[in-house]
Amino acid sequence: MSVTGVGGPSTAGTGVTGISLLDKAFATARAESRAALVGYLPAGFPSYDRCIEACRVMVDAGVDVFEIGLPYSDPLMDGPTIQAAADRALAGGTGTADVLRTVEAVAGMGVATVVMSYWNPLERYGIAAFARDLAAAGGAGAITPDLIPEEAGPWLDAAAEQRLAPIFLVAPSSTDERIRVVAETNAGFVYAASTMGVTGARSAVSDRAEALVARTRKATSLPIAVGLGVSTGDQAAEVAGYADGVIVGSALVKVLLDDPDDLAGLSALTSALADGVRRKAG
Repeated sequence: MSVTGVGGPSTAGTGVTGISLLDKAFATARAESRAALVGYLPAGFPSYDRCIEACRVMVDAGVDVFEIGLPYSDPLMDGPTIQAAADRALAGGTGTADVLRTVEAVAGMGVATVVMSYWNPLERYGIAAFARDLAAAGGAGAITPDLIPEEAGPWLDAAAEQRLAPIFLVAPSSTDERIRVVAETNAGFVYAASTMGVTGARSAVSDRAEALVARTRKATSLPIAVGLGVSTGDQAAEVAGYADGVIVGSALVKVLLDDPDDLAGLSALTSALADGVRRKAG
C-alpha cells in the first residue's frame, strides 16, 4: 500500500523490494556487458512537479538507478551546482516528506531508487521512521556521505529490518582497512568517490578513480559505482571501462539550473551518458 498516495504503486506487498530492484539493475547491466547509469536530482528541484517530470525524462533516456537528493542547508560534499539546486528546493518548502513522495513516484516508474542524504535530516525525522517510510515508498536504500559504518548502528539496524541498502563511500584517501569495513557493511553497491573534493562536473575524471576501484574489488563482490566529475558521454565511457556504475549529478542538475524548462536538453545529455556506459572507452 502506498503511504503517500503520490506517484506510482509501492512495491510493498508484491514480493518486490527496492533493494531487489537495485540488485537487478546492476545484474542487468553486467549481463549486457556495460555499466549501470546512476542519475541524480534533488527532490523539489526546480519544483516538485518539474522534478518528477525530469526524473521521467531521465528514466526514459536510459538511467538505470536513481539518486534522489534530500536538500539540506549545510552540505559538506556538495559543490556550487548542487548547492544552488538544493537552495532552490528548500526555498520552495521541500521537506523530507516531499523527498519520500518523490522516491515513490520514481520507484513507481520501475527504476531502482535510493536517497542521497546527510545524516542530520534523517536523525531529525527518526531513523526507524525514515527506514520504514522509505521502504514503504519503494526505495532501495540511502547513501549517507557524512556517516561511517562504525557510527551507523541505528541506521544499519533499521535498514536491515526494512530490507534497505546502507551505502557508504570510499575515496582515494581511504585505507585498505577502511575499504574493507565499507565493503563488508554496504549492500546494493559501493560508492567510490573519484576525488576528495566536492561534487561538480569536471573536464576530466580523477586518474585515481581506476586505482580506487581496483583496490575496492579486492574487498568485495558488490558492484562499484564511481561518482564525482562525470559530465559527458566520453567520460562515462571511460569510467564504464573499469567500474560497474557511473554516477552523474552536477552535469544533469546544471541543465535545469540554466533553464528549468529544458527537458529536451536534459534528455539529450542523459542519452549521451547512457550511450557512454554502453560503448565504454577503447
